[in-house]
Amino acid sequence: MGDQQDMNGIEELHWQLGLLQTLDVGLLVVDRQYNVQLWNSFMANHSGVPASDIQQHNLMAVFKELPAGWLRRKLDAVFMLKNPSYISWEQRPFLFEFKSHRPITGRASFMYQNVSLIPLTSPNGDVNHVGILIYDVTDVAMTRLQLQAANAKLKDLSREDRLTGLFNRGYWEECLDHEFSRYQRTQVKSCLVMLDIDHFKAINDTYGHPAGDEVIRHLSNLLASLARKTDVVGRYGGEEFAVVLMDTDSVNAEIYCERVRRAAESIEVEAGDAKISFTVSLGVSELQAETGSPAQWITQADQALYHAKQHGRNRFSVYGLGDN
Repeated sequence: MGDQQDMNGIEELHWQLGLLQTLDVGLLVVDRQYNVQLWNSFMANHSGVPASDIQQHNLMAVFKELPAGWLRRKLDAVFMLKNPSYISWEQRPFLFEFKSHRPITGRASFMYQNVSLIPLTSPNGDVNHVGILIYDVTDVAMTRLQLQAANAKLKDLSREDRLTGLFNRGYWEECLDHEFSRYQRTQVKSCLVMLDIDHFKAINDTYGHPAGDEVIRHLSNLLASLARKTDVVGRYGGEEFAVVLMDTDSVNAEIYCERVRRAAESIEVEAGDAKISFTVSLGVSELQAETGSPAQWITQADQALYHAKQHGRNRFSVYGLGDN
């Protein structure tokens, strides 16, 4: 009877070990010195390290690319608290840098992993070993990342003017409202610049609308190249553009306007055999305490722009000060 029980026990242990080896999940067991006691076939196949080469060896010594300090802290907490710990791929994309072998997610350069650290309790209640489970979640991760990228792209498209790549009017006005609110809180100076292309209708009539669009794109590229990271540049409509110069007073806004005016004046746009030159006029309004709303701020900059147009074009005008 005893021999039969021993045989049954051996048989049960055999199939349990076989199950552990064939799981499509990485499984390893480490002791308190981080020496590997179990290393299943998933780990051997994906790492290229057979169990015979790593068992009874320090895990961090064999895999020097592991985040050793971080992993030790995680394992020590499991040993001490006797509670499991879980690491999502969103916290850390992987623990072991395995290549991805998923056919659906072939674009992934590595295997995304969820990791579980499980305390293994001995009969006397001590925890001297921790099981580490490695789950391949590459399919889930790639689907999530692709969805996030698509949503980000849709968000960008909702903000972007198609012709120029600058902010569209709707999103630009949202930014203007935020800047107006910021000024009310901080009283830090900001300027609004409105500008448009001089005699744009004549460009369209002479060279055609595709050429006019090309002129608009060239000016858009110029405005983007001259903008600081904090500036908000948008296409306001047609050939008209708007720029919020944050933390900028009217004196520095004048320097900006002159730089834009000169640069625009030097651009030549090819339209078939013709080369189109153009100029711009600009209006500046420095945000003041008496400015009652974002709409009034726009009106003031528009009035300055109209003043520049009325006094010869290819120049800028500052609200309340006149032409330059």
